[in-house]
Amino acid sequence: MRTHVYIDGFNLYYGAVKGTPYYWLNVAEVCRLLLPGHEIRSIKYFSAIVGGRPNDPNKPLRQQMFFRALRTLPNLTIILGHFLSHPVRTPLVNPASDGSRFADVIKTEEKGSDVNLATHILHDAHLDAYDTAVLVSNDSDLLEPLRIVRAELGKQVGILNPQQHPSRVLQREADFFKQIRPGLLAKCLFPVTLRDGDGEFHMPPEWAT
Repeated sequence: MRTHVYIDGFNLYYGAVKGTPYYWLNVAEVCRLLLPGHEIRSIKYFSAIVGGRPNDPNKPLRQQMFFRALRTLPNLTIILGHFLSHPVRTPLVNPASDGSRFADVIKTEEKGSDVNLATHILHDAHLDAYDTAVLVSNDSDLLEPLRIVRAELGKQVGILNPQQHPSRVLQREADFFKQIRPGLLAKCLFPVTLRDGDGEFHMPPEWAT
């Protein structure tokens, strides 16, 4: 069964990885263990470049090291969106001491990943590149492309859910559904030291357990 996997990187990160010992995650191994019997021909990982924060200036460096680890996987492609920051006036839960009821804040939104993922899952189906599309996400915004792939293009759809509370609408549109659990992630970490065409590199020390 020819299978393509489409990973919503931030949905996976915030749903199953953040705050755990599993940052150095080999997503190909996750797919292999959860999809026995599937011929996984392609894994596409959708994300965006993060920026540093005053309290965490090394965050972009850790992300780039993780991307470097992902690129050692022969059938994986990273597809990047971008972040957009803009000022927004937002109401305060409690008025400030001076009576102000609103505050101006910088809102940062990740843009492009959902559209990129939907485009690729549909385009690959039209090319007849797979028999089964597997989505690693719990984002119900992706319901319509999954419905088209399944109902109109005749492909099987599976979901590997990283979030605690599964989307019921996505479950209804899937031929199969599996939960990504911490016990599985513990079995799916890269070796601490890896090697690519540029030489040896290591897991960020902040991620050491």
